Amino acid sequence: MTTSGEQAHTGLGHVSNAPTRPGAAGRHTDELDLTDLYGTSREAGADAGPPLDEKLRQAYFWITNHAIISPHYDVEFHDGPSERIPLGDSRGELTLPSGQSYSSFVLMPLLTFMVRGRCLMVGGPGRGKTASALLMGVLAGYTPTEMRRGMQHGHPQLTVADLFGTPLPRDLVEAERLSDVEVAWRSWLGMRVKIVDEYNRIPTRTQSALLTVLADGYVETFDQVYETGHSAWYLTANDDAGGGTYQVIDALRDRIDVVVAALPFNNRFLSALVSRAERSVRPEDVVPDSIVFSEAEHDRLHRAVLEVPIPRPVLRRIEHFAGQFEYLERAGSQFEYRTKDTARLAGVDPHLVQQEDTGRDALSDVGTQTTAGLSVRALQSLVLYSKAMALFRGDDAVGVDHVRAVLPFVLFQKLPMDTEARVFEQDDTAALRLDRVSWLHAMFDTTCRQFDAEGLDRDDPVGDALALFDRGLDGLGADEVRARITHVGRLLTSLAAQRKVYGHTFDDALTLKYLHQRYTNYLSWLRWSS
Repeated sequence: MTTSGEQAHTGLGHVSNAPTRPGAAGRHTDELDLTDLYGTSREAGADAGPPLDEKLRQAYFWITNHAIISPHYDVEFHDGPSERIPLGDSRGELTLPSGQSYSSFVLMPLLTFMVRGRCLMVGGPGRGKTASALLMGVLAGYTPTEMRRGMQHGHPQLTVADLFGTPLPRDLVEAERLSDVEVAWRSWLGMRVKIVDEYNRIPTRTQSALLTVLADGYVETFDQVYETGHSAWYLTANDDAGGGTYQVIDALRDRIDVVVAALPFNNRFLSALVSRAERSVRPEDVVPDSIVFSEAEHDRLHRAVLEVPIPRPVLRRIEHFAGQFEYLERAGSQFEYRTKDTARLAGVDPHLVQQEDTGRDALSDVGTQTTAGLSVRALQSLVLYSKAMALFRGDDAVGVDHVRAVLPFVLFQKLPMDTEARVFEQDDTAALRLDRVSWLHAMFDTTCRQFDAEGLDRDDPVGDALALFDRGLDGLGADEVRARITHVGRLLTSLAAQRKVYGHTFDDALTLKYLHQRYTNYLSWLRWSS
């Protein structure tokens, strides 16, 4: 973001030496490599440079100050009370966050760079989607020319051979077996940053081939296999709500980890555009070397993300939130099959089944606002991006604020909204039908308040029973096992006394059944062995 016309004339290659977030703890890995063991020098500048989280923040602020004009701070953090100013007839609140906050359109691609994930950028033409993706490639050490050549442009005539490569004509004529055919692979397949522009203009058959390389990291044709390795993916689309030349197949859409929208241009910053045009300089051509990550640094960055711990209290809030959405009481007879997935597989709209359930409060139960639950892949992405967010801010562990910051972008298209839910009939919530980011924030905030009100951070008997089981069964006698089975039965009786079942209690009930079965099987083994 260029914050003023005066700033637009500042040298683009300059990176400030001032700390980007004073007081950030920073994370340093104790992992040794060959250079540590044998005393050889690391890559030039590796030791002299800032910690990885500081370097990432320097990259973020260089991009927002000089490259992508996105003066938005929609990813908010609060270090204390924040002022909220109501504006307009609808009294919409403008929040002035008390902590360092960020533009999602720049932050989410950077987090994707950290975790080597898959980011979809949506928005109208000319909003900077492709430019932002190009910058991620330059940060990985590629030249702008290499990134432009490696970028794949979706169009209706794009074939599998266009995307991945073609067999050599001589081998097609002379080869006796498919394994003898040599394939001329496209060079972009080996890049650590991959860009697919307007992916919803790619034909369905080619989308299926793209799915394999995007999801599994390999390409196979003519019995030849090319391993693409780990990479960060950036896909763009002008419209991801059914627009485009072709409908995106569900499997490909499900592999996308995070979705971010390009926010509209703020015309107060028109002088920055004028200055850029007068200088005829493209930001990707002048990225400072000090914020470029070598391949080794990229590898260390990914490992550092994985090492960020998630404290148990934070994980419990994620569990509580995620458990709200799958349960659908009227969907099945057997308790395990009372899910929205059961209704969907039967060809019935979960919304219609949900309307028959009048026992729960449709306004406070967030589970009534969706037509599906969360997949394992969605939860893995949420955990990974939460870790990346904590590392980016220089924090030692994941906090609830990190989870809240990335959650709406990770679940943007993974948690389908029931637009006909009764909660959206209220005047103060009707706008959430259109604003998915605020809707997901609102649901997470609601479940956190409910979590606090029920005292689940202090009193979690099901969690205690599960932790006790996780200590192991070796050495337990039959009397102790029977006592645990009795305790599990009491916990189920207490759940039954609540009369109404919500999503998280559905998970608790099935967890207790799991414990009962494991203890019962172990008791049977004890009887047999004696």
